[in-house]
Amino acid sequence: MALIVQKFGGTSVGDIERIRNVARRVVETKTAGNRVVVCVSAMSGETNKLVELANQAGGDEPDPREYDTLVSTGEQKTIALLAMAIQQLGHGARSFTGAQMGMLTDTDHTRARILSIDTSSLEAVLAKDEVCVIAGFQGVDDQGNITTLGRGGSDTSAVAVACALGADVCEIYTDVDGVYTTDPRLVPGARKLPRISFEEMLELASLGAKVLQIRSVKFAMRYGLPLHVRSSFGSDVGTWVVPEEDVMERLVVSGVTYNVDEAKIRLKGVADQPGIAARLFTPLGEAGIVVDMILQNFASDGTTDMTFTVPKGDYRKALEIAKKVGSEMAAEQVEGDENIAKVSVVGLGMKDHAGVATKMFNVLAEEGINIQMITTSEIKISVVIAEKYAELAIRGLHAAFVEDGASEPTTE
Repeated sequence: MALIVQKFGGTSVGDIERIRNVARRVVETKTAGNRVVVCVSAMSGETNKLVELANQAGGDEPDPREYDTLVSTGEQKTIALLAMAIQQLGHGARSFTGAQMGMLTDTDHTRARILSIDTSSLEAVLAKDEVCVIAGFQGVDDQGNITTLGRGGSDTSAVAVACALGADVCEIYTDVDGVYTTDPRLVPGARKLPRISFEEMLELASLGAKVLQIRSVKFAMRYGLPLHVRSSFGSDVGTWVVPEEDVMERLVVSGVTYNVDEAKIRLKGVADQPGIAARLFTPLGEAGIVVDMILQNFASDGTTDMTFTVPKGDYRKALEIAKKVGSEMAAEQVEGDENIAKVSVVGLGMKDHAGVATKMFNVLAEEGINIQMITTSEIKISVVIAEKYAELAIRGLHAAFVEDGASEPTTE
């Protein structure tokens, strides 16, 4: 008897009929001889409504503790409704909030980290052959305060619970039927991948792919938990996210993705001296701003230019800090640009396949797209370009690396 954790997002539980559809899928899995834990998000649009109410009552920066208390109620509504729907189909089910299922987090409201999960309550219900219906996105700190895990936190909740319970698989049900080589809304020739490695999925998630939340992939990778990304509205096999050794075909490029939620900041004409980078990036780190790409250019006159990217939501705060530091360091100029896009190609086969970077740069050059920044790893190449060229770049790179057969399996 397998233990399966299933996660359904907001669109999958968007109304009562969709909740009934989820209940039927859960019961089908259970009657096939499995024990089932199902993790759900708030109904689509519910969290946005709650955030709007929070802003109306508490201003642009409402109290974090009260904010978490409010927005966590969306999932509480869904778990109760789904448990009732499962019961109506003749099967036992019990709902659990984050606190009730023993999900302990730190005290960092709105973006809490999971510290531990006491699975005893869940295991007691599973032992009675009943379904556990758990709230995603939320937990509780050691003082009993409700916390939330940030946007996309339901994926993290589901995978963390699956790891804690020693589940056989975690199925992530979404409004797409798997992981594609690129966004199929932009590129009709995008292909669904039957399998992808944790490493590749982690890169794709961090580089803009919206299918899985980054922290959930990290949990699954750490514990070797297979993930199965599938559609809520069909029964077809989706995409399996598995350890690298379980990927039979190492594609040169498995995915082409983009991210327009970043901004670029440049300090021009800074003295080229030891400690300059630390003086800039220390206050950014203390402000909780995550810096992604960093580029440093040296000039013959003893100065240097420092360019870096940050999440677009932190752009104003980061630019303010950069201007303050730049003034202290007598920088010639401090400027920012919100209209950028990060475009990336990802693939396990890049480890032992030469020429990927050359081909990528040639494709962009042929499209007349200027590259502003470059970063690489063993299995990815990312470039920053003007945002207006993002779709053109994605189509050109996908055609070159995937559609023309250039992403055939490599030999080892």
